[in-house]
Amino acid sequence: MIKLTKTILRLALSTGLITLLSFDISAQQATKLPSQILDLSNWKLNIPEGIKTPGGSDEYRQPELQTYSNEFWFYANNGGNAVVFRAITGGTTTKGSGYPRSELREMIDNGKKNASWSSSTGTHTLFIDQSIIHLPVKKPHIVVGQIHDADDDVIVFRLEKNKLFVKMDNDKGPLLDENYQLGTRFTVMFKVSNDQTECYYNGKLKFTYPKAFTGAYFKAGAYVQSSCQGKRKVEGEACDAFGAVEIYKVWAKHEL
Repeated sequence: MIKLTKTILRLALSTGLITLLSFDISAQQATKLPSQILDLSNWKLNIPEGIKTPGGSDEYRQPELQTYSNEFWFYANNGGNAVVFRAITGGTTTKGSGYPRSELREMIDNGKKNASWSSSTGTHTLFIDQSIIHLPVKKPHIVVGQIHDADDDVIVFRLEKNKLFVKMDNDKGPLLDENYQLGTRFTVMFKVSNDQTECYYNGKLKFTYPKAFTGAYFKAGAYVQSSCQGKRKVEGEACDAFGAVEIYKVWAKHEL
């Protein structure tokens, strides 16, 4: 993979050189679209660039997402069996966040409306089969699966250097792997019912979090927890440092 600095990327995007850079990069990647690997019908995507949304995070919804691929942030891996989600620490962010992301947000009605559900009604499940393949350098932290409510994240799966764990609000939960090796494939699952959130790792129940919340939705992808700029700036972090995950399968299910 060609390593792009923030300066080169900006130059490419602003001068039309993006086609030249894209040719070199995509020659190393599979030709599949992400939608041919993952069912994206009830998701939208945020990426860490602001071409459509200057100063913000560009968003792709259905039906545009169905044919969308981006050689920097969202593309099929070389094997054509997973989608790479990649976010640089110098990327743009969504409103209210200081960290960049290449991440799916749960939707309903074939991607037309935002998902919004309650922990007290029905059963709600998110499953992700994935591997974390790269971390930022100075602050090697990344979130790779979330439940968000109407205000903030409720609970996430998070990797800090080599420690993979569950994090709730501002509290660390149980350790899932104390020595995670980049590239190792694993599965995680949230299952929410009766105000209880069960957290599974490689098919085994590891933790149950008791909390009621509303306006909820799932997220999956690469949400780096480092930045080279702005309110979350990490001193010494290069703006082309990045986090990346490969997702082999992701699905959300709701039983009311």
